[in-house]
Amino acid sequence: MEKNKKVLITLVIIAVVVVLVAIYFFNNSKSTYNSKNEVSNDEINDMNNIVNNSINTNKESEETMNETIKVNINNKSYTATLEQNETAKQFEKILPQEFNMSELNGNEKYAYLDNILSTNSYNPKHIESGDIMLYGNNCLVVFYKSFDTSYSYTKIGHIESLDDLENKNITIKFEN
Repeated sequence: MEKNKKVLITLVIIAVVVVLVAIYFFNNSKSTYNSKNEVSNDEINDMNNIVNNSINTNKESEETMNETIKVNINNKSYTATLEQNETAKQFEKILPQEFNMSELNGNEKYAYLDNILSTNSYNPKHIESGDIMLYGNNCLVVFYKSFDTSYSYTKIGHIESLDDLENKNITIKFEN
């Protein structure tokens, strides 16, 4: 009989331990579940603030970037519309600048920038008169005649109603 009591006490102790272990794991898994899947109001507010600040920062950077810049060639003023890309943004940040641009091929003027700009070059297949392009990462090109091309450029912008710039070197001033 005493042996049965010892066995019974042992079984009760084991049962209590099993129940306590089960309760421990249940509570831990529940808190883990809550910490992973339930979000507090403070955390939601923090996330909303991060998203709103990011949106506002993007709006501010878009607002600070002009869509157009002034271009002066041979004492004649033009307006250039900038592309919405990183290269155009970087180009605008270095303005105002005046470049002595060399003639090339009877259709373009070029000058090397002191700055290296980011690129996303592609082959446009056709160049329009007035296109402002970046060749490589620091060669600014202004095209004054339309033609087909096999070269790759990163587009910076376009000068509206650009006159024929003739076959000579010129100075072009770009400003905000």
